[in-house]
Amino acid sequence: MRRDSFAAYHPVLNFAYYAAVLLCSMLFLHPVFQGLSLLGALLYTLRLKGRTALRFSLIYMLPLLVVTAVLNPLWHHAGVTILFYLPNGNPITLESVLYGAASACMFVTVVLWFTSFNVVITSDKWMYVFGKIMPALALMFSMTLRFVPRYAAQLRKIASAQRTIGREAAQGSVLGRARHGLRLVSILTTWALENAIDTADAMKARGYGLPGRTSFALYRWARRDSALAVALGVLLSIVAASVWTGQNAIRFFPSLKFQTLTPLGLAGDAAWGILCLLPVAIQLVEDLRWKFIISRI
Repeated sequence: MRRDSFAAYHPVLNFAYYAAVLLCSMLFLHPVFQGLSLLGALLYTLRLKGRTALRFSLIYMLPLLVVTAVLNPLWHHAGVTILFYLPNGNPITLESVLYGAASACMFVTVVLWFTSFNVVITSDKWMYVFGKIMPALALMFSMTLRFVPRYAAQLRKIASAQRTIGREAAQGSVLGRARHGLRLVSILTTWALENAIDTADAMKARGYGLPGRTSFALYRWARRDSALAVALGVLLSIVAASVWTGQNAIRFFPSLKFQTLTPLGLAGDAAWGILCLLPVAIQLVEDLRWKFIISRI
């Protein structure tokens, strides 16, 4: 992960931000909302993961978006604007095409937001935010986020060691590859069970579950966190006012209908765009400040 300024803010703000953008991205299918949310999620994911995110977006997300948008009008034929008829007589309507595109965009946007979420929200942040409220659930999520990359790294080590003695799972006959693959799984399972026993012993030795036990955390609320909290509150208030008054509503069926654009609707779109691009903007400001400091030396 690249060093990121937004991830360095207080964990409560990180959680609040992702809760807001994920909830709004899943609830509102307005094309402006979806487009801005997709742009913000894509740019931030590229910022955090670089070429890996670009390859993931081009190989998986873009085809998924296109396929989902194309398949929806083949199965749903609601709408009054008929574009053409299929050989079986079912109509392809403009409303179904647009609804499919909006749904596909929403799905891809949520996946990209969760991609950056898994990078920014570490296991330590999970424990800090939810450790006192829901300790068992917080521990479960924390261990899940920690074990998945750890198991993957351990599997690569085991495969590398097995490769040196000629037991590579990607070569040989089908039976041989299956036998070598099962051996890798067996070794990994043994390691996982031993690791689970060590983890349980360590948790017991550190007093997990005892009443009055506290957890150490390096997170402290600073002035910049207060400034970001105010900014999030203002932006979300504008977006909520715009949505509450129906300024950004859209109807797909039976016919496409937009609300007339008003100053409040325009303000809501602008606030939503700023909110979605906020992590990238914070990093750009931090980079500019750093370059300015270096230039003065």
